[in-house]
Amino acid sequence: MSTVPVRLTVNGKPQAVEVEPRLLLVHLLRDTLGLTGTHVGCDTTNCGACTVHLDGDAVKSCTVLAVQADGAEVKTIEGMADGDTLHPLQEAFWSDHGLQCGYCTPGMIMAAADLLQRNPDPTEAEVRKGLEGNLCRCTGYHNIVKAVLDAAKAGEGGTVAVPTPSQQGAESAQAVAQEIQP
Repeated sequence: MSTVPVRLTVNGKPQAVEVEPRLLLVHLLRDTLGLTGTHVGCDTTNCGACTVHLDGDAVKSCTVLAVQADGAEVKTIEGMADGDTLHPLQEAFWSDHGLQCGYCTPGMIMAAADLLQRNPDPTEAEVRKGLEGNLCRCTGYHNIVKAVLDAAKAGEGGTVAVPTPSQQGAESAQAVAQEIQP
């Protein structure tokens, strides 16, 4: 099968790869770039375990083709920490026991960071609404919601270094967002 070039920035690092046109972004991240924090749960956009930021917006990477991310800025869970210092959301999930098996945690944190970027002081109902596209089979959400609220109270929960998208990346993200809207 033929391949196409894809250039994107992942966690602040430029990447240039050749991919099959049908390759999903989640598989580019995991299998090609070795960023296995982004999980594959359902391949049908139901669980949210694959949530990443594409040009600053949370998207489910199992329903985005890698070629659609050409020129885009992607942030994964691996890009949330600052070296050995966890992101405030990561700290809150740990201290509030917002995880058990941990499978959903990267997607939950990425979705929560997106929520807190848009709404730095959400109510409990707004957190629950903001995370409704992400499933957890272990915790019952109580501690996940508590972690997001605690990160928001700390005033840093939504502080994620969102890269300024290039023009091509912005257009690509806009096209992707329009395609995945219900």
